[in-house]
Amino acid sequence: MRRFGREPRWVIRAPGRVNLIGEHTDYNDGFVLPLAIDRAAWIALQPRNDRKIVVHSIDYEETGEFSLDGLAHAKEGWLEYLKGTAWSLADAGYELSGWEGVLAGDVPLGAGLSSSAALEMATARAFAAVGNLPWDAPAMAKLGQRAENKWVGVNCGIMDQLISAAGKADHALLIDCRTLECAPVPLPAGTAVVVLDTATRRGLVDSAYNERRSNCEDSAKFFKVKALRDVSVEQFQKMGDGLDPVARRRAMHVITENDRTEKAAEAMRRGDARTLGELMNQSHESLNRDFEVSSEALNAMVENARRHPACFGARMTGAGFGGCAVALIDAKQADDFVCQTAAGYEKQTGNIPAVYVCTATNGAEVA
Repeated sequence: MRRFGREPRWVIRAPGRVNLIGEHTDYNDGFVLPLAIDRAAWIALQPRNDRKIVVHSIDYEETGEFSLDGLAHAKEGWLEYLKGTAWSLADAGYELSGWEGVLAGDVPLGAGLSSSAALEMATARAFAAVGNLPWDAPAMAKLGQRAENKWVGVNCGIMDQLISAAGKADHALLIDCRTLECAPVPLPAGTAVVVLDTATRRGLVDSAYNERRSNCEDSAKFFKVKALRDVSVEQFQKMGDGLDPVARRRAMHVITENDRTEKAAEAMRRGDARTLGELMNQSHESLNRDFEVSSEALNAMVENARRHPACFGARMTGAGFGGCAVALIDAKQADDFVCQTAAGYEKQTGNIPAVYVCTATNGAEVA
């Protein structure tokens, strides 16, 4: 590590993620089915004898530092994610030690692939390595989420940090967002997961997100349950007409999406790529029609992906209004799928997309 004059003692890797299915279910105590991807935040580091953290970011071409004593906000930027993680760990009672290192990553920023969660979990894994702390993935994920909620100020759910902390190679994780129980489910043999970045980004959608979250909370009260996760499809069919039309559509998405997500995990355990793909297609239609968080660009990308014979299914992924779609495809046809889908989308929209054929990887680890 030329910048610090000696070789690093540890190299840490924490991945980004893509969610196969289970969108806007996390804050309804529901189920999600993400996988950790082979794009990650990396930290090469060595211990220090003082209480300082000194990190050089290759991507931003700048060095940041802070003391573990008297942590305080300074400004927005990449260093605040490290600071916030340190604050969250220390506040939970962990004894932290100083270190210095070099940071780099290849998770695309702003694409909905959880670059921030990857950075938080890489930082937590670095502190665990230096301080010989136990690595409890759900506990560390909750502390990373707290850092993003309370220090950075982004009201994210638990999925991003948990899959980055606990991912398993060649598997997705069926995560129960109420209990944080994680069940690995294998990707169907011969398939590949492709992330399709529309090259569009979400605009000012906080109000739309908050409105949908409020709709869901009000609907849960209507059904007299803690969260929409507790309402079955059958209960919704019996009682749902009592909701106003907008709230009914929002609730229908969440309730049917939870059902689809559990069915998707069952299909994966059977190696049934076609059923998994059809459930992904249904998820997109529900997000577009009922939850109304898709966009023209996302719909165009999904349409172009589905036209290719290699595609089992495709859907928008993430919060919506821009960002990425995800497709499940026949791995043998990956090259042609990438070329044809990207070309068709660019011709239709004028946007130049980025396309990533992904491998499911382990979560945060010492590489």
